[in-house]
Amino acid sequence: MSVAVAVTDSPEGRLALQSAVAEAQNLGTGLLLINLTLHDFTEDEIPSGLEVTVINRSGRGDRDPVTAVIDELSDHAEVDRLVLGVRARSRVGKMILGSVAQRLILRSPVPVLTVRQDGR
Repeated sequence: MSVAVAVTDSPEGRLALQSAVAEAQNLGTGLLLINLTLHDFTEDEIPSGLEVTVINRSGRGDRDPVTAVIDELSDHAEVDRLVLGVRARSRVGKMILGSVAQRLILRSPVPVLTVRQDGR
């Protein structure tokens, strides 16, 4: 059993990481950190006290973020839940920009735990 988290360069991504760490600690399991940011995680950004596997993308030219996450979930059969940070968006915003979180919620082969910041 393991917890996966898709981390983006946003407040929602940081909240997802914090929530995934708490979930993994509560379950006494490892963490698969799927890095969707445009930088590699440094050692001080990786949670300590957990078995953490970091999957880095190689930048904007790498796979679509949804495809990258689904591929990693398929490659890591031990993962039994995915943690995502979400935020409210307008209908127009969803239509123009799409939503990585929405696509992951609909396509994930494992249950998805979504977290959002209070007051949003």
